[in-house]
Amino acid sequence: MISPVLPTYARAKVAFERGEGTRVYTAEGESYLDFGAGVAVTSCGHCHPHLVAALTEQASKIWHTSNLYQMPGQEKLARRLIEHSFADTVFFTNSGAEALECSIKMARKYQSAIGHPERYRLITFEGAFHGRTLATIAAGGQAKYLEGFGPKVDGFDQVPFGDHEALKAAIGPATAGILIEPVQGEGGIRPVPPQCLRGLRALCDAHGLLLIYDEVQCGIGRTGKLFAYEWSGAQPDIMAIAKGIGGGFPIGACLATEKAAQGMTAGTHGSTFGGNPLGTAVANAVLDVMLAPGFLESVQQRALTLKQKLASLKDRHPEVIAEVRGEGLMMGLKCKVPNTALQQAALDQHLLVIGAGDNVVRLLPPLIVSDADIAEAVDKLDRACRAIAAKSAA
Repeated sequence: MISPVLPTYARAKVAFERGEGTRVYTAEGESYLDFGAGVAVTSCGHCHPHLVAALTEQASKIWHTSNLYQMPGQEKLARRLIEHSFADTVFFTNSGAEALECSIKMARKYQSAIGHPERYRLITFEGAFHGRTLATIAAGGQAKYLEGFGPKVDGFDQVPFGDHEALKAAIGPATAGILIEPVQGEGGIRPVPPQCLRGLRALCDAHGLLLIYDEVQCGIGRTGKLFAYEWSGAQPDIMAIAKGIGGGFPIGACLATEKAAQGMTAGTHGSTFGGNPLGTAVANAVLDVMLAPGFLESVQQRALTLKQKLASLKDRHPEVIAEVRGEGLMMGLKCKVPNTALQQAALDQHLLVIGAGDNVVRLLPPLIVSDADIAEAVDKLDRACRAIAAKSAA
């Protein structure tokens, strides 16, 4: 008999009743250290008092009016995102996949608006993950997500990750732009070197293409800057964000330059719930935390501590861990054993981590994580590795 909730997830046999900071608790009171953050979502930790206050205050006023009317909180959030990014305008969504859908449509509409409707294709990269809609699974190009859903949506040309010659060869008369994650998340925590992003910017400029970043997972402070692209200085034309901007409340956004957005006139796109008063109240509270003096610098400091401790962990357990990779508080352990084994062994130690492609385990703690939390997490990983080694030796 099918379960009441559609069984599209292989869920762990644990449920959480409440959370505080970097920890979550079962109904029985068992504590787990959360180094998954709901897949990079709870950026400010669980039940951050500033976010709770913002949501509670807004909930007592008005929940929803739709985008048929002006919303001051939405306009405030848009202005703040613009002030702290490359963008001139913002469209709000409910999720990262929707933000990517808007980005894809905007790139096509831009080319049409300037007289090139034949330019509708986007170049993407192997290992990418851009969402679960029909267009975004086509953009990601991974067979396991495409299988059984009919013909792949047309308009995406995928090239190997890091293959510059293949990228250049893929550009044709129908190419509209290039879509890339500055740090691949689901693909196995694979950062794109800053010089490569600068090269993509130059390539797009030379061929009249739009550069689109997917910062759904790597944005909003995750790498130690508000947006991951800032490390390279290579600004995009369009960028999708979500996850961390809501701190746990569903909200996403498509950011764009005025040039890139020129085709998106009244009636070309819409969303019933996107940018509603509740979501934007929480997102504005998240930005209050992120933009507070010294906060992003503290993320960078914690990231260095985590990277150093993970390097030491790898040295102690070379039979389990092959490589440490990532940027900021977006780290990955490439495993020599199945990543599911390390994920389960960590869960047995009451540590939450997330699997990824390329046999990687992701560490994505809330950005308010402390040095003590990091030390505890690495200690739990050490015990998890020892448990795996003991099982293998038995």
